[in-house]
Amino acid sequence: MRKPLLFVLSVALAAAAAFTPRQLAAQADAAMPAVGQAAPEFTLPSQDGSQISLKSFHGKWVVLYFYPRDMTSGCTVEAHNFQRDLAQFEAKHAVILGVSVDSTSSHQQFCTKEGLTFRLLSDASHDVTKAYGSLSEHFGFAMAQRNTFLIDPKGKIAHVWTKVNPATASTDTLAAIQ
Repeated sequence: MRKPLLFVLSVALAAAAAFTPRQLAAQADAAMPAVGQAAPEFTLPSQDGSQISLKSFHGKWVVLYFYPRDMTSGCTVEAHNFQRDLAQFEAKHAVILGVSVDSTSSHQQFCTKEGLTFRLLSDASHDVTKAYGSLSEHFGFAMAQRNTFLIDPKGKIAHVWTKVNPATASTDTLAAIQ
């Protein structure tokens, strides 16, 4: 009698654990701002500790890209490509802001190691990542989903990319800026 009960309990716990990331992803997708909506405002610390606010970029295009972790392979490829294309973004009056739940010191190390000169913002509270429907869980750890938002000079969402390919994120975003 005891073994079947333990089996049922273990199956139930495994099923509950399997649904947690999906539920988080579903909640994140439901909260994701849509094209045409005002971009959720925020102020976050960058790798140098300065506070960066979305409102300070009104009149410019903003590439707001969420990524899972500093110093991981996909995130490094994505960041390198944005860095490579930075002059082209600047020529189109666009700024690049990367966001993850990593600390500012982690961002600082990542920028130093990889030669990144654009801003990486730390969302330790997860509030901004949630506001953009980009929070997920992986093996019990909260992290940002790889999503990119193009915000127009008036502060509205112009384009949304989900489940971004890190190898093409920069060129895809650059092509969408009018």
